Amino acid sequence: MDTAVAHKAALPLVEPASFAARMAAMPTRSKLSFGLGVAALAGVVLAMTLWSSKGDYKVLYANLSDKDGGAIIAQLSQMNVPYKMSEGGAAIMVPAGQVHDLRLKLATAGLPKGSVSGYELMDNARFGQTQFQERLTAQRGLEGELTRSITSMAAVQNARVHLALPNQNGFFREQQKPSASVLLTLHPGRTLDRAQVAGIVHLVSSSVPELDPKAVSVLDQTGALLTANADSSPAAGLDAQQLQYVNQIETGLSKRIFDLLEPIVGRDNLRATVAADIDFSQTEATSEEFKPNQGAQAKISIRSQQVSEQNGSAGATPSGVPGAASNQPPVPATAPITGAAQPLQTAQGGGAAGSSGRRDATTNYEVDKTVRVTRNATGNVKRLNAAVVVNNRSVTDAKGKTTSVPLTSDEIEKLNALVRESIGFNQERGDSVKVINAPFKVDPVTNVDVPLWKQPEIIDLLRSLAVPTGLALVAMLVFFGLLRPALKIALAPPPAPVPGAALTEVVDDTNELPALPAPKRSEHLESARALAKENPAAVAGIVRGWVNGETVPAKQGA
Repeated sequence: MDTAVAHKAALPLVEPASFAARMAAMPTRSKLSFGLGVAALAGVVLAMTLWSSKGDYKVLYANLSDKDGGAIIAQLSQMNVPYKMSEGGAAIMVPAGQVHDLRLKLATAGLPKGSVSGYELMDNARFGQTQFQERLTAQRGLEGELTRSITSMAAVQNARVHLALPNQNGFFREQQKPSASVLLTLHPGRTLDRAQVAGIVHLVSSSVPELDPKAVSVLDQTGALLTANADSSPAAGLDAQQLQYVNQIETGLSKRIFDLLEPIVGRDNLRATVAADIDFSQTEATSEEFKPNQGAQAKISIRSQQVSEQNGSAGATPSGVPGAASNQPPVPATAPITGAAQPLQTAQGGGAAGSSGRRDATTNYEVDKTVRVTRNATGNVKRLNAAVVVNNRSVTDAKGKTTSVPLTSDEIEKLNALVRESIGFNQERGDSVKVINAPFKVDPVTNVDVPLWKQPEIIDLLRSLAVPTGLALVAMLVFFGLLRPALKIALAPPPAPVPGAALTEVVDDTNELPALPAPKRSEHLESARALAKENPAAVAGIVRGWVNGETVPAKQGA
């Protein structure tokens, strides 16, 4: 049988085909270390993800009642949504990416219900309730709706509305009118002017049938009545609108003083205040003046004139001197408008015997009349008081040293004149202006050197970086302590082959025989020498084949 001998490249005894096979071939200790490292690294990554999402929380609802807050928290727990309460429990905070989605879902569930119930009370009407319960439920619903409308105002924090709706009967004279009371809780620093209070009054009166606006009372959280009528308003003092008007006048006058004097004395070297006494009283006066017609040139108008004349006779008795003069008819009587009345004459030459006469005249003339109605405007300035303090003047000498120098009398007088002109000084009104010069006290500023590690910005930065830095260190320890040794073992190159261990005997079939143990160096040399002596031609052919890269067949029986 023909046999052939071939020399193959040196290969390891066991060579894994993949990374998984190499991992399977690792020792048990290395496998356990690698598994723990992978689990720890996954935990660190998960912790960093949760921490990064935890910091972005936004307000879901704020200023909730205890009942609504508990209901919302219970609903969030059922939905497996993380939440946290802000400082003081005033707001519920959830992850920022879920705020709008959660609001829609909670609105579907009817949350928050709110501490005030409106007309939704009518949706839960029970069967068999009495007429009194129905009327009371309707009144509660109306009060709730009014409360919601009033609390929608920017200055109102909370409100309560009480309606007094009497039972109406068939007798019109015995019917009672409804009334209402509103208690307001305003935000700190907020006030309501007269127009806003009137708006609340008309809102309530328009929502209740037959409710007179005068029967609506509005109070604030201090118990002050905001709807005082006109009779009690002067005694109640200035309202919010009047106080705002006074503040505007004082602020405007103070600004005038600052704008005028700051370019002269410099910024932060001036302090000024103005107190204005404003008269908000309303007065009305009516006067009538009568002007008689005097003088000859005065125009006289007759309004009415009445003349009464009576004549009587006891019988005609001849008298007088016979002749033509006594036979003339009498002259008609005249009554002049002005002057003395003339005596009545019935016949020429004197009165006739046995006759009598009487005449009365009454004339009414028009007299000039002037009616004046004077109504004074409100908000007139009664008096102004201005006080101004000016700092000393700073003077720098040639050496660069700065000193404080008081103002002269002429300079103070000029400043006083400027202040008077700026506020509209009126001595007859009793205004007063006082300008003085005094050094301003400057508090020394002590610079406290705070260590870098105690500064608030650095502390906040360290707090924000503490968690990610710690997680990064843990990840590095896990990688270098557990994962890297196992990966080093799995990715290590195979051991170098032992010389002679790759020789195999090849026979006429394809079966590969196990390699023989490597002989010693002396045995190899002796075998090669013996073969060269016994068969030099075969050795030469083998060497020639090695050089040419060919396989030289051995002789049969070799």
